[in-house]
Amino acid sequence: MDFLRKLLEQVKSLWGKWGLIQKLVLGGIAAAVIMGIVALVSVSSSPSMVPVIDAPITDEEARDRIITRINEAGYKTGLSANGTIMVADEGTAKRMRGILIREDLIPRGTDPWAIFDRERWTITDFDRNVNFLRAQQDMVKDHIKAVDGIDDAKVSIVIPKDRLLASEQNPVSASVTLIPSPGSDVSENRKKVEGIQKILKFAVEGLKDENIAITDQNGLLLNDWDGMAEWDDQVLVERQQKYILQLENKYKALVLSSLQQTFTADRVRDLNLKIDMDMSKKAVSSTNYKPTMLKERTPGLAYDDSQPVPSITLSESVTDTTFTGTGFNPEGPAGVEPNVMPNMRDMSNVQGTVTQHTQSHNELVSNEVIEEERKPKIDRVTVSVNIDGTWELKHDVKGNPVILPNNSLEREYTPVDPPVLRETQSLVQDAIGFDAARGDSVTVTNIPFDRTREFSDLDAAFFRKRNIQNTILFFLLGLAVLLIAFVIFRIVSKAIERQRLAAEEALARERQAARERAMLEAEQEGVEVSMSVEERKRMELQENVISMAKDHPEDAAALIRTWLLED
Repeated sequence: MDFLRKLLEQVKSLWGKWGLIQKLVLGGIAAAVIMGIVALVSVSSSPSMVPVIDAPITDEEARDRIITRINEAGYKTGLSANGTIMVADEGTAKRMRGILIREDLIPRGTDPWAIFDRERWTITDFDRNVNFLRAQQDMVKDHIKAVDGIDDAKVSIVIPKDRLLASEQNPVSASVTLIPSPGSDVSENRKKVEGIQKILKFAVEGLKDENIAITDQNGLLLNDWDGMAEWDDQVLVERQQKYILQLENKYKALVLSSLQQTFTADRVRDLNLKIDMDMSKKAVSSTNYKPTMLKERTPGLAYDDSQPVPSITLSESVTDTTFTGTGFNPEGPAGVEPNVMPNMRDMSNVQGTVTQHTQSHNELVSNEVIEEERKPKIDRVTVSVNIDGTWELKHDVKGNPVILPNNSLEREYTPVDPPVLRETQSLVQDAIGFDAARGDSVTVTNIPFDRTREFSDLDAAFFRKRNIQNTILFFLLGLAVLLIAFVIFRIVSKAIERQRLAAEEALARERQAARERAMLEAEQEGVEVSMSVEERKRMELQENVISMAKDHPEDAAALIRTWLLED
C-alpha cells in the first residue's frame, strides 16, 4: 500500500510539473496502447476459419459453383487472399468436402486431400508410410461419416509393395463397412454409395472401382452395380410411374378446375384421367419426299401463289432404231453341218422389219432425311367426367315449398342440355391436347348424383328452422296477448280506482259538511264549543287536504286514504 501511495504521489507531482504538450503526448500514447489491446482482443476472439480444400482455386466459375453449393447446404463461407475457400469449423469442412467430391464439383488438377500432407517427426520411411496410411484412413473415415445418414464407418486401405514387373504388381484395394443411422436410406440410395466410392478414389492413388468393396453392417455389398441392375430397373419403373402420375394430376387439376368454375364444384366432383406413355427411347431415321417449290408463297398475299411441282427433269434422251432385211442365222464354218434347230431353218432368209424406240427421263424429287431420337411420348389419353344437373324446390301458388306425404320437400331435376355436354367435351379435348390419331378418348356424361343423404339433411334443417320460426311466432303472439291483457287490466284498475277515490272524496266531503253544520248550529245556539289540540290539527289537516285536492287530486286521494285508515 505504501508503494502504491508513493507511486501515486510521484505521478501527481510529475503530472503537475508537466506542461500541456507533455500531457497530450502521454494521453496519445495511452490511447494508442488501449486501441492496440482492443484490436488484439477482437482479432484473437474472432472465430478461426478452416479450408474446405487446402489449395487455392483459381477458376472463378468452379469457385462460384463450390461456394453456391456450400451456401445451399446452409453454411457460411469465406475466401482467403490466395483463393482458398474457408468454412467455420473442421466438421463442416469434412462434410462439405465429401459432398463436393460426390457431386463432381472439385476442379480438375485440384487435390482435395492436400490436407493429408502432415509432416511427422519420424525416423524411417516405413514409419512415415504407416503414419500416412493411418492418417489417410482416419480422414476418409471422417469424410464418410460426414455423409447424411451414416453413424459410423470402418475403412481399410491396402497399398501393396512395389514389384519389379507390372504383371506381378498387386492392385490397390479398399474396403468400407458402413453403419447407417436409424431410418437412413444409404443402403438403397445409389447416389450416396457412388459418392463414397468417389471419395475413396480421390483419396487413394491407383484405386479402381473393381477393387473397392462397400458393405453395410450386415455384410451386404452395396456397390455391386451388376447385381443391382434388376434393382435399377425397378427404380426406373417407379420413377416412370411417378412421372406419369404427376402428369395425370397436372392435367386433372387443369381440367377439373376449369369445369368446377363453370358448373360449380358440387356438380363436378371428380374426373378420371388415364395417360398411356411409351417410356422407351428410340433412334428413328426417315426419308420424306415432297414437291419441289419453284416459287414460294408471297408473304401477306390473300391467296397461295406458290408453284409446287412433283419433280424437276435433270436429263432426257430419245433413241429410235429401224432395221429392214433378212435375219442373221449363223451356220458355222463352210463344209460343216450347221447346228440349227429345224424350226429355225424354216425362218432362214426371211425378210423382216424391226423398229425400236427408247426414251429415258431423269427426274429430281425433293426429299428430306430426318434422323431423330424419340424420347418418351404420350401414346393415349382417356378422360371421363360426369356433370350433375340442377335441383330446384317446387313451390305452391303461395310461394311455400311443396311438402310430400313422407314429410320431405319435393324437388325437380333439370338435366344438362346435350349441346352443353358437347361444348364441354370440346373444352376438355382442347385442354388435354386431344389427338384422334393416337386414339384419345373424352367422355362427358350427365348422370344424376345420389343426393339422398344431402336432401335428407337439408329437409331436416328446413323443418327445424320452420319449427323454430313457429315457436318464436307463437311466443311473440302470446307475449302480445299478455301485453294487451295487462294494458286492459291497468286501464280497468285505474278506472275502478278513480271511482273508489271519487266515492271516498264524496264521503269525506259529506262528513266535513256534517261537522261544519254541527259547528255552525252550535255557534248559533251560543254553545261554547271547546276543541282539543288534536281536533284543531285535524281541522287544519282537512283544510290543507281540501286545498290540495283542488290542485293535486291524486295526492289528495292518497292522503284521504291514509286518514280514513287512521280512523
